[in-house]
Amino acid sequence: MRYEMLGPLRVVDGNRCSFVNARKVEILFSVLLIRAEQVVSSEQLMTEIWGEDLPRRATAGLHVYISQLRKFLKRPGRSGSPVETRAPGYVLHIGDDEIDAHVFPQRVEEGRMLLRQGRYEEATRCFEGALDLWRGPLTGPGGNGRDTNGPIIDGFSTWLTETRLECQEMLADCRLHVGRHRETVGTLYALTAENPMRETFYRQLMLALYRSERQADALKVYQSARRTLKDELGLEPGRALQELQRAILAGDNRLMAVPAVGSDR
Repeated sequence: MRYEMLGPLRVVDGNRCSFVNARKVEILFSVLLIRAEQVVSSEQLMTEIWGEDLPRRATAGLHVYISQLRKFLKRPGRSGSPVETRAPGYVLHIGDDEIDAHVFPQRVEEGRMLLRQGRYEEATRCFEGALDLWRGPLTGPGGNGRDTNGPIIDGFSTWLTETRLECQEMLADCRLHVGRHRETVGTLYALTAENPMRETFYRQLMLALYRSERQADALKVYQSARRTLKDELGLEPGRALQELQRAILAGDNRLMAVPAVGSDR
């Protein structure tokens, strides 16, 4: 069985795909998956579901949601429930099952190690495989009129989002290292639009455009980045962006130097 959190929460069991329909049960399930094999206290679970302003019968409500989750996770041929009551709360056992949100950072770390070794083609495949796990945004705002999740879900979501951005940066670096600059341009335009404060994507886009014989477009990207940073933060671009702009203006041939595809083998 596979638990998939990188998008709408679902459970995949063979050809069967199941979704949690009740929002509070989904939050409960998400927290137990994030802390899989660890005890999560009832107080922590209730805070994730309702926030600090708990309803009068929160404990009873939690028991109902635990019961509903156990029913949802019941599978033919499996005895017992993966959700165990253990003081001071509950723990979700996954056994041999898989959680995509745990596989993702493992693949990213494997790609990082390959990148450090200069094995760019292999690292590219690893990063692409990690990003392929994502199906959409993570668990959204909590129920009961709240605009945010609790600290466990929010912290985990922030960490995963940052890891994904780092993965996208490293993937772009790998593609640039092996001369795949033209096919990277479109992706980098989208990434700069989605993450306008992240200078790395601007730098990578400028380099990809320059290597694609689009010097003017590369310089326009610098101006766009400079304008955004000035308007939003009152800052000039960092040294890396400024040095790249000067190198492009000077027509520095060293910017075109990329290893031949397959040279990391």
